[in-house]
Amino acid sequence: MAAFLALFLVAALAAALGAWLVLKSRNMHIWIGSWLRRRPRPAVPGPVHVMFCFVDHFEPMWGKADRPTQDARVERWCRDYRALAGRHRDADGRPPQHTFFYPEEEYVPEHLDRIAALCADGYGEIEVHLHHDNDTEANFRESITRFARVLHERHGALPRDAASGQLRFAFIHGNWCLDNSRSDGRWCGLNNELVLLRELGCYADFTLPSAPSDTQTAQINSIYYAADDPQRPKSHDRGVPVRVGGKPSGDLLLIQGPLALNWRERKFGILPRIENADVRRTCPPSPQRVDDWVRTGIHVEGRPEWVFVKVHTHGTQERDIDTLLGAPTEAMHEYLERAYNDGRDYVLHYVTAREAYNIVKAAEAGRAGNPNDYRDFELAPPPHRAGRRSAPEAAVVP
Repeated sequence: MAAFLALFLVAALAAALGAWLVLKSRNMHIWIGSWLRRRPRPAVPGPVHVMFCFVDHFEPMWGKADRPTQDARVERWCRDYRALAGRHRDADGRPPQHTFFYPEEEYVPEHLDRIAALCADGYGEIEVHLHHDNDTEANFRESITRFARVLHERHGALPRDAASGQLRFAFIHGNWCLDNSRSDGRWCGLNNELVLLRELGCYADFTLPSAPSDTQTAQINSIYYAADDPQRPKSHDRGVPVRVGGKPSGDLLLIQGPLALNWRERKFGILPRIENADVRRTCPPSPQRVDDWVRTGIHVEGRPEWVFVKVHTHGTQERDIDTLLGAPTEAMHEYLERAYNDGRDYVLHYVTAREAYNIVKAAEAGRAGNPNDYRDFELAPPPHRAGRRSAPEAAVVP
């Protein structure tokens, strides 16, 4: 009996060690505890409003492409996205909204002129993306300030704060390394990046989730404020959830996308895959994934009837562009509009990053009802969207 018990304990320890090594190999040990402790979104009477926000690490120079390749990538987006989005509408008569997070270090005026024209026609907005490594505070300040000014003055992007006049922007960090969060210290270099972003006018970060990267935070499926500790990296690992009646705190608001385990498509038929809201050829936006995104139920605490679904992609990579501008994304919008826009159980709202932020802030301020009323709650549309609430000839779909 003692020998059997000893063998059992050895086997149990071996299994536990094996499980831990599997988790660590995908950096799941960082966030799996939060996922296991998750609480379901409270049930609500009446319809659930779904804010669907598609953010794009839009990098025309990806892979060190030559200029003709860059031009072709941008031109295809401006042509095919207009056609695709023009066939779809949410409950407010709005077409799908694409938020182009454009890299500061890849700035080409002609590329942004074309994207700005697409946005001016009612199909999205432009925000700030940055890849950097071993950066300094002075260089970061200069780079972001200069790029924000160029985006606004030449391309009509980015709103101004109504009170201060400061340019405001949303941010996605290149290589996922917000606040120097990579374990080896690469691809950032600034332990006080949250403070710097706040001071420079960033209204919210849209980088996460980043799993399976080690830059992923322990806090998941959340909308929260993070306070910076300039003496250490990854200060946004945890924070204070935004709640109805609450007040802003810390240095930066983070609006996360869904992160979960996908048990339907198991690796080797055993291990669950990571659902990290990434859309590309190898992980197309299937109806099952859409259901998982909505079911995750990311919301402002106290306003569970407003659900935020933020998904992301890298939109200019040829291996994925047929998925993003073709049949899989077409089918995703058809499913969203069929399954999550019946007006009884669900109401669908296509939103930009700025509009998602405004609706979050409206919920925090205690607003309720139809979130469409709060798309411009705190930050007005940027100049290239001023006065435009939908694409031409948009009609409200009952």
